Amino acid sequence: MVTYSILNEAVMEGNVEAVESQVSRALGEGADARGILANGLIAGMEVVGKRFGSGEMFLPEVMASTEAMHKGLNILKPLLAKAGQKGRGTIVMGTVEGDIHNIGRKIVCFLLEGNGFEVIDLGVDVKPDVFAQAIEEHNPDILGMSALLTTTMLSMGSTIDVLKERGLRDGVKIIVGGAPITEEFAKSIGADGYAPEASSAVEWVKRAITSS
Repeated sequence: MVTYSILNEAVMEGNVEAVESQVSRALGEGADARGILANGLIAGMEVVGKRFGSGEMFLPEVMASTEAMHKGLNILKPLLAKAGQKGRGTIVMGTVEGDIHNIGRKIVCFLLEGNGFEVIDLGVDVKPDVFAQAIEEHNPDILGMSALLTTTMLSMGSTIDVLKERGLRDGVKIIVGGAPITEEFAKSIGADGYAPEASSAVEWVKRAITSS
């Protein structure tokens, strides 16, 4: 009988071998690939996100858990594709033009991927036109922008203006974050949401996609 708690624990511990073994065992016992993904891999990563948010886990541990989750997902992908199973949603992420800070955005990307979302990470110093091109190409559910400097945060507003000019704004929800960003600033530039840290960003994305 499939026991998802063991798989959850393996994901939380970042134990690649145990995750692969438990996923294979669950499949061998007749478990549905979608159930393994939701109740085993994603459920484990949701706990990781909460523990990271509360300070119980740190970035290296999150990265290890994400890697382990991906190894399990690789086993499931052919079966999910055959069943027509889609991911939870697509998110384009990037640090805005002029800003090369990387860590905060990376953490959000790791947690989003671990929770079953497809993440298109554009990296750092992303110009408004590049964000717009990515939205045209990938048609994401969410656009996430980060900035760590007061001198670069204004590029978030510039990016939203470009999206409006190209008729792309209404088709995507936008969340912003980073050290100098506030909820008031997010509202002033026309963003849909703001997150002060990584775990709350993931929770916002979940709610935004569920409500769309």
